[in-house]
Amino acid sequence: MIRVGIVGVTGYTGSELIRILIKHPKVKITGLFSRSAYSKPLKKVFPQFASKLNLICDKPLVDIISSKCDLVFLALPHTASMDIAAGLIKAGVRVIDLSADYRIKDLKVYSKFYALRHKDSEGVKKAVYGLTELFSGEIKKAQLVANPGCYPTAAILSLAPLVSLGIADLSTIVIDAKSGVSGAGRKKAEEFLLNKEKDDFKAYKVGVHQHTPEINQELSLLAGNKVNVTFVPHLLPVYRGILETIYLKKRKKYADKDIIGIYKKFYRNKPFVRIRKEGEFPSIKDVVNTNLCDIGIKDLGSSIIIVSAIDNLIKGASGQAVQNMNIMYGFPETSGLI
Repeated sequence: MIRVGIVGVTGYTGSELIRILIKHPKVKITGLFSRSAYSKPLKKVFPQFASKLNLICDKPLVDIISSKCDLVFLALPHTASMDIAAGLIKAGVRVIDLSADYRIKDLKVYSKFYALRHKDSEGVKKAVYGLTELFSGEIKKAQLVANPGCYPTAAILSLAPLVSLGIADLSTIVIDAKSGVSGAGRKKAEEFLLNKEKDDFKAYKVGVHQHTPEINQELSLLAGNKVNVTFVPHLLPVYRGILETIYLKKRKKYADKDIIGIYKKFYRNKPFVRIRKEGEFPSIKDVVNTNLCDIGIKDLGSSIIIVSAIDNLIKGASGQAVQNMNIMYGFPETSGLI
């Protein structure tokens, strides 16, 4: 039984972590930490957990956290995790960071997209990118795991077989992505659902979204070559879920390959990736409230269309974080997850 804590417990990812971890057979939640909810009992923050977890939120200070926890999840806003992660690592606490602070290896790129100079370059060097289906060996030994973003999770899982095996024409990748409003965080989502835009559908941050360099970085590593995708996110008038439709051309010599067969082989023994049969494509409802990534593929001979779906708060955030924890401690990968 390991002792786990959550720093930044009041947001969507914090509440999802509580929901998953209170049912986990191998862990005990021993600390909840928040500046905004300091000294409040959890039942005042999230009444739905009143009968399941009797804890009071504490200050997110390194000495307090390290005295209570073996591993901590940082469910903090982007640019906030770097203020605490290094101290936790030094104190011997293992860390899974759900923000973007340790995902981008090029600190100049991080500064460009997050408008702040990074304070922990050594941590960035040591952090392991926590896409469990691709990097489980590195994750198992890691002290600091950078939990992937929601859009990148769906995009990279959708493209990894084609990119890593040299099948994709890397210059042709277009990612048309749509997310529910919970991806913007609790405050913005509540504002959105209350205003007149709730029945609207629109693109946003076209060509400048902060997940673009994360996708490019990881696909470039898989390809062994520079990748620059065209990525356009959209905001759906639904609460949660991500659907991505991805377009690319194949390299000519792979025109006759069994693409669906390649995907099934690539993701064999990966319990949370489901490859659909020919002609079947996922919807958001297929994966909401699960840690699954569903992928459907249409092979057009010279080109391929991929449709993938995840729950942005689970496989795109808190569920994947727990999946990383399971790997780090040698638990069954599916423990606590569906």
